[in-house]
Amino acid sequence: MESVAPPAAGAPAIRCAGQARGYPEFLDRAARIATGLAAWGVTPGDRVAVVLRNEPAHLEITTAAAQLGAAAVPVNWHFRQDDLRHVLTDSGSAVVFAHTDLLDAVTAVLPEGVRVVEVAVPPGVAAACGTTAPPVTGRYPVLDDWLADRPPLARPAEARPPTVIYSSGTTGRPKGVLREPVGPDRLAEAVTSFLEYFAVAPGGRTLIPAPLYHASPSQHAVLALAAGLDITLMPRFDAEEFLRLVERHRIEQAQVVPTMFVRLLRLPKDVRERYDLSSLSSVVHAAAPCPPHIKHAMIDWLGPVLREYYGGSETGAVTWCDSAEWLSHPGTVGRAQGTCAVAVLGSDGAPLPAGATGEIYVRPAENWPRFSYLGDPGKRAAMEAPGRPGYVTLGDIGHLDEDGYLYLSDRRNDLVISGGVNIYPAEIEGCLLALDGVHDVAVFGIPDEEFGEALAAHLETDPGVRLTAAAVRAHVAERLARYKVPRTVVFERRLPRDESGKLFKRQLRDPYWEGHGRRI
Repeated sequence: MESVAPPAAGAPAIRCAGQARGYPEFLDRAARIATGLAAWGVTPGDRVAVVLRNEPAHLEITTAAAQLGAAAVPVNWHFRQDDLRHVLTDSGSAVVFAHTDLLDAVTAVLPEGVRVVEVAVPPGVAAACGTTAPPVTGRYPVLDDWLADRPPLARPAEARPPTVIYSSGTTGRPKGVLREPVGPDRLAEAVTSFLEYFAVAPGGRTLIPAPLYHASPSQHAVLALAAGLDITLMPRFDAEEFLRLVERHRIEQAQVVPTMFVRLLRLPKDVRERYDLSSLSSVVHAAAPCPPHIKHAMIDWLGPVLREYYGGSETGAVTWCDSAEWLSHPGTVGRAQGTCAVAVLGSDGAPLPAGATGEIYVRPAENWPRFSYLGDPGKRAAMEAPGRPGYVTLGDIGHLDEDGYLYLSDRRNDLVISGGVNIYPAEIEGCLLALDGVHDVAVFGIPDEEFGEALAAHLETDPGVRLTAAAVRAHVAERLARYKVPRTVVFERRLPRDESGKLFKRQLRDPYWEGHGRRI
């Protein structure tokens, strides 16, 4: 196995759970992986699957594929059977890199002709994930040996495709977002925007706690590499470990999701106060609505360092707001920045006035790469706003205020229509998260003969907490309209979320609708 020299003291590095790569070593390894891929016949336009937990090798392979003009496909390493088979087949990946303990799952569904590189599980990564690093099998070439004697790629491609991100499958079969290659000038523009909006300086220190198979952390990592930032990856989010890493590495900037805020705030006060977090100047969050009381609590704790954006893997960030803007417009996800634009349209496609709720359409920045969906061009066309070229919807509902700030109500697929009244579960979920003892919650519609749909709430409580359905209903009834009180209340040991905090509400909702014909 090849040993890698430690980074020079004070020099930016890519580190994770005991591993550290200085940029010279990191870029050398990536360039030699690119040579290996080229020797195996990978060419511009091809795709390379990465079935790895967060670690430096994940980013090395992503960088190597881009140097060839190929696209990395970060795969959710939890996927098994049908979902894993779908992504490996649908993406048309020519090569798969997989951690040793994930090889069996990969080879069970591996398309014919696809080659495999085995990646040893680093001990620190295994420990962070609650397991032990297994010995390499040797059934396939092992990454460090495979790249050891190869020269660096002589002529890297100028135009580099972004990663192909697959949706998490929370509402159906995952689909791959394919974006056009980006040339040096557009990459430089993207890096400049990244540094500005994420409020981090060149050479600054960033922490990425979410899985790299999701769009936001993947894009964050790629731009952080291009900007030469010092990057710390977490193999798996742990609230106290997050604080420990901020203190140890004097982290200046981090990107999180609201669920991580909830877990951080649930740490005992003495634990939260144990760590020096004064280095933080920018904590960016996105990917899901953040309950206002949670965001207030985070600003009270960390100061006005929170920044929020709205967008998707298809469009990039479209709106932004800092802490001061949010405090003056509570609940907003920001307003359009630069060449981006937002419109809220009614069912007839006409723009709605300020304050009126409708479907959100966004126009990405002019330099954002155009996108399509692998194997499903119709899905891309269905997202477009009639008569408004360049505007697409991500499936969210919300409104704009008089100042142009955007507010999310919920996902279009999560909207509940009960007795002709629109109900947005996100509002009720935020209300229930403020109830003492509630650790997590999912609210959704279930069949009702009289009203069409009724509300169900599935809750996960803190250890030792005993709540009753009546107490849950009373809490909502005191704070929201009566029609927003859940009729069904179920207590779960654990709600189905992935590592980034994304809730698989479909798993809870589908059983209620079996035989009722609703399209979920």
